[in-house]
Amino acid sequence: MACPLDQALDLLVAVFHKYAGKEGNKNTLNKKELKELIQKELTIGPHSNDGEIQGLMKDLDRNGDEVVNFQEYVTFLGALAMIYNEALKA
Repeated sequence: MACPLDQALDLLVAVFHKYAGKEGNKNTLNKKELKELIQKELTIGPHSNDGEIQGLMKDLDRNGDEVVNFQEYVTFLGALAMIYNEALKA
């Protein structure tokens, strides 16, 4: 049986691949795929508007290729972990 952290990491990877490549490259998320991932997989998702998604996409897309690769996705997850950590301290 896998350890809880192994299971969590496996899920984070699986979620990326669930949405990546629905409309092209299977190793990246375009804006539409990222929006769907956020809306379906995060509590804040249904409350996110197109402007917020566009801003997030711009922030995550470090290499400017207009898609989010796995490394950029992991950066996003790290930022979310920091936000959750701060929320738990309160």
